[in-house]
This record gives sequence, C-alpha cells and structure tokens, in this order.
Amino acid sequence: LLAVYVGYVGLGAGVLQALERPAEVQAAQHLLQQHWELLGNHTCLQGPALQRLIEGIIQAYKSGITLQGNTTSLGRWDFSGSFFFSISAITTIGYGNLSPSTAAGRIFCILFALFGIPLNLVLLNEIGQLMLLGVQHCAHHLEEVFHGQKKASFLIKTCALVTGLLLFLLLPPFLFSDKEGWSYEEGFYYSFITLSTIGFGDYVIGMNPDRTYPGWYKNVISLWILFGMAWLALVIKFCINFLE
Repeated sequence: LLAVYVGYVGLGAGVLQALERPAEVQAAQHLLQQHWELLGNHTCLQGPALQRLIEGIIQAYKSGITLQGNTTSLGRWDFSGSFFFSISAITTIGYGNLSPSTAAGRIFCILFALFGIPLNLVLLNEIGQLMLLGVQHCAHHLEEVFHGQKKASFLIKTCALVTGLLLFLLLPPFLFSDKEGWSYEEGFYYSFITLSTIGFGDYVIGMNPDRTYPGWYKNVISLWILFGMAWLALVIKFCINFLE
C-alpha cells in the first residue's frame, strides 16, 4: 500500500512537472525581460531600489493592501474579510493569501484554531449525520414504493450524489463567474480545492479591489463551505470504504 501511495504521488509529480514547468520557465523569462526593459527605459532607476520596491509591493499584497493610482485599497481585515478568514482557519482550508501580521494576532490565531478546529469537526460530523439520516429516510419511503431495498438504495444514493454535485460543485461556478469574473473552469477548480480543504490560495473569493461585492456574498459562501465540506466528506468516506 505504501508503494502504491508513493507511486501515485510520484505519478502526480511527473505529470504536474510536464504540464506546469514550461509555463513556469516562460513566466520567469517574461518577468526578467520586463525587469531589464524597465531599467533600460528609465535610467534613473537603480536595480537595488527597484528590487526593494518589488519586495515591498509583494509584502503589502500579502497583507491585503493594493495600490490604486495614488491611493491604497484596504478591506481584507474588515469584519466580513475577518469572518471569512476565521472560517478558512478552523476548516483548515488555509488559503495562505492572508495571515496575521502582528504577534498578538498570530497568538490569538493559534488559540482560536486550537479550539475552533475540533468545534468545526463536530459540526461537520453532525451535518453529515443529518444528511445521511435524510438519505436513509428517503430510501425507506422508496423501499415501500419499489418493494426492493437494493433498487431503492441505489436510486436514492444516486439522487443524493447528483444533488450534491449540482449544489456544491456544478452550480456555484456560475455565481463565481458573475461576482469574480472567473471562467467556469476556474470557478469549478476553486469549488473543489476549497471544499476538499486543499486551499492553494491562488483563487479566493471577495479579494478583487476592482469589484464591489454584496454584503451577503461572503456569508452565503461561508455556509456553502460548511455544508459542501460535509457532503464532500461523505463522498470521500465512501471512496475510502471502496478502496479499503
């Protein structure tokens, strides 16, 4: 089993290297070309000064600050943004695009996650049990209709799987396309990466300073994350049972 596991990870590494390495090299060459063109066209700029500016912009972006003309854009640490960060912390999604920058904030984040993660797991377990109870209740009624346990069980599990796919993976990308300007593929990718708690952080909702988001947006997405994680956990549990 360990050999299969290592082989599977190695296969993933090989495929990702073949797919992503050329784009990485091309992006690095393009960045270097832009760097030298900027220094060549603006001789008053010096290499070290430009490097310090770039590093400052990167650090500011990590803190949620972006430049908009002669002003800066704030808003990642308002209540809505902080609420969404709290959700991403205790669900262990951990996008990585935003993190506490003060010592007090980091200490609080540790304590908050220490008690929040078990609370989140208990809640997800209860939501999952309610979902299973609903599926079993529907299956019991279908058994009376079809007079066959296997047929009714298969039908209700299929319906639950399709409904979950629609609610948590297939339909949300349309909302993300409207509010974030992403393509459907990007929205679907974000949905799975979020609900599976992988959370790369390359796509995060509500972080574009050029867009205006409604007040309900992040709250609805937070509920979607909770129920979607519970549903996907049931699917993953079924896959685990199948593999075992």
